[in-house]
Amino acid sequence: MKRSSVHRAAGFTLLEIMLVVSIIILLLGAAIYKFKGAFQTANIAKAQGDISTLSLAVTTYETLARTLPSTAQGLKALVERPSSDPRPAAWTQQMSSLPKDPWHNDYYYEQPGKHNTSTFDLYSAGPDKVAGTEDDIGNWQQ
Repeated sequence: MKRSSVHRAAGFTLLEIMLVVSIIILLLGAAIYKFKGAFQTANIAKAQGDISTLSLAVTTYETLARTLPSTAQGLKALVERPSSDPRPAAWTQQMSSLPKDPWHNDYYYEQPGKHNTSTFDLYSAGPDKVAGTEDDIGNWQQ
């Protein structure tokens, strides 16, 4: 009889395993909830980085083409040579593809800009995914 009680005490019951797994799931859920703000901050930082990269590409385009892309040509002018006016004097592909913002939307480009009236506005609609609201992230903020 001693032998079976020793053998029984050496293992874990299904209830004990389920209890430990439940505690781990609760802790992970709490950690994810606490880090939600950090994810938002990281997304905003990524959007700002993308905007800086795209702004540099547009400025390089302007240097070569001697003109900025029109609003209609948009950021696509960095990937494909524009066939509409204003046609670039010289053109070199600036990017192989255009990035999406962290919320999986296209970046907006306007020339002339509403904020940068002498150049261009380049922005993400931000977390609410609606352009023209307070949470927009743009090149006028950098």
